[in-house]
Amino acid sequence: MQDYKKALPMESQKTKNSSKNIKMKPATFLNIFPKRTLVIKEPIKEKVKVLVDYREKNCLVPASLINLNLEVEFKELKVADYLVNNVAIERKTILDFLSSMKNRRLINQLDELQQYENRLLIIEGFEEQDLYDDEEIGGIHPNSIRGFLLSMVLKHKVPIIFTKNEKDTAKFISVIARKKSTETPLNVKKKSLNKKERLQYILESFPGIGPKAAKKLLQEFKTIQNIINASQEDIKKIIGKKAEIFKLVKEGY
Repeated sequence: MQDYKKALPMESQKTKNSSKNIKMKPATFLNIFPKRTLVIKEPIKEKVKVLVDYREKNCLVPASLINLNLEVEFKELKVADYLVNNVAIERKTILDFLSSMKNRRLINQLDELQQYENRLLIIEGFEEQDLYDDEEIGGIHPNSIRGFLLSMVLKHKVPIIFTKNEKDTAKFISVIARKKSTETPLNVKKKSLNKKERLQYILESFPGIGPKAAKKLLQEFKTIQNIINASQEDIKKIIGKKAEIFKLVKEGY
């Protein structure tokens, strides 16, 4: 055996010895699958809904609300023009405010707003027109407007917001909408006037005839027909110079 080892060529022995010293490298595997990043998606927030009276379709406020990422739903609202977050909002342009102040319609609307704990009047359009000046506007003295504004805040407890234009109005409504949401009651109704209030309301539609004058006339003459049939002298005894307006009743067109 020893002779056999001696007989092996030197090169063959080196090969055999070197094979014993070879260290096997660990196998390397290529990862053919891309790494995945864990993405946590935030829950999609629902859009806040604003209920809008269908008569507001012709103005730019609803479209501006949609552009502000709010959901708009048109309904026939018995009270207010906008309902959002349990806030009832009545919107008036300056001309509409002056007109509804003059014909006393706004007083009835303010009374109806009392059904909501949170209520607001927006007077819109100060970018183009002033609400009052030192001179009369549309036959309304500036002090009458000042007094009416004070009455809304102090007597009717309705806050007032003045906005530049329709887009500015929408931004105010958007701020209200994004506050902590609450349920908005829909079981409200128009205020129904009793017989005395209806008679007084008709008389107050005459220019210059306010609540006091209307009540005096009704207390004296009892019916509107009697007032119309009464002479100028009799009416003048009750309400003074304001009686002039009733001349129109007997004049032709």
